[in-house]
Amino acid sequence: MEMNAKLLKATSSICATLLAIGTALFLYGFFGSGSSEITAIGIGTVMGATFIFIMGIFLVATEETIDEGKNRKRQLL
Repeated sequence: MEMNAKLLKATSSICATLLAIGTALFLYGFFGSGSSEITAIGIGTVMGATFIFIMGIFLVATEETIDEGKNRKRQLL
């Protein structure tokens, strides 16, 4: 369980950083410079951060489910 918490915390901190950078790039590109390239990079960064976070949650949930299954087998034997 401790490893799952570390993985989730690391994923959350990385994704929060990427989300902040992506939001700043998007806002600068959309409102500041009017450049569609910077706006697209900001949108892509935000989408990447969301994808990484969802995959991190999936990995933690999968690992937790596998550990629970192993514990049930041990209790039955």
